[in-house]
Amino acid sequence: MGYSISKENFNEFLAEFSKQYKIYAPKRYENRGRFSDTDMIRYGEIKSIEEIEFNEKSNFSPKEIIFPITQTILYFTEEQWKESTVHEKGIIVFLRPCDINGIDRLDGIFLQNGPFEDIYYKRLREKVKFVMIECRESYENCFCVSMGSNFTENYSMAVRFGDEIKVDVKDVCFEEFIKTRAEQAEFKPEYVTVNDKNVKLPEVDKMPQEIYEHKMWDEYSRRCIACGRCNTMCVTCSCFTTTDITYEDNPKAGERRRVWAGCHIDKFTNMAGGHSFRKKNGQRMRFKSFHKIYDYKKRFGKHMCVGCGRCDDNCPEYISFSESINKLTKTLKEEFSNE
Repeated sequence: MGYSISKENFNEFLAEFSKQYKIYAPKRYENRGRFSDTDMIRYGEIKSIEEIEFNEKSNFSPKEIIFPITQTILYFTEEQWKESTVHEKGIIVFLRPCDINGIDRLDGIFLQNGPFEDIYYKRLREKVKFVMIECRESYENCFCVSMGSNFTENYSMAVRFGDEIKVDVKDVCFEEFIKTRAEQAEFKPEYVTVNDKNVKLPEVDKMPQEIYEHKMWDEYSRRCIACGRCNTMCVTCSCFTTTDITYEDNPKAGERRRVWAGCHIDKFTNMAGGHSFRKKNGQRMRFKSFHKIYDYKKRFGKHMCVGCGRCDDNCPEYISFSESINKLTKTLKEEFSNE
């Protein structure tokens, strides 16, 4: 159902539901960007609509809300262990269609990737309701249209920000509150249909073995500095490691935590016995590329990458993931096509 609601009444909605939910949205943090005089936009808890940054793409994705950077999974002593708990409140997240699709890809990894579900992901994910921020125009480096992730109907409410706020409400609890403070209005969210960047995806049933050692990956061995920024900015990167820490005041007690990791970062592939795989940065770029636009699709039927463009936005060496996929597609067509 579509409604038109004033900012004042929308703030009442936020105030009321903050009693039961933690509410997250992209926020602007002044002078906290990559340079001293630039701002950073990342997700944080909000209390009012004025805090929401809806005119620019966030630098960081919303995945850390349900897949935290550092997450305690259990506490231990010499004699016993206790599983960690999470807050009792639900979670409301304001986010764009590509990020909703990105979290869907995380669901595939953590909840549908074999016979067991990841309980530490699931217990947060089950609390989440999406409020989709309408996204009608493309931002720099976006290629969501190419990835088919510019559209979704997986939301509890969709919003168009303006002098009056237009909402499309699907959630019964939300609608019960909204309809008493808003007027009915014709509104269906619109979606971006054209990006400045276009990605041509490879159309192959099976990657030829020769492409894994192709010289095209050498460029990234020279340029990539293995900082891992593309992994941490990405809404669909899901790798983590686990580590045990002990307390200074009691070395016999501590926590087991899982912490984000990334395929571009040094020592990611280290194993017991001194083995290490993908030592060259170009090999890591190859692994990530295939995982995003080939391996995941073979398993789940859709591409892992959602085309948000944050990896291109934030790479300090100006490596473009979208261009790397176009190069891969061109190489496959020119050197390995049977046509």
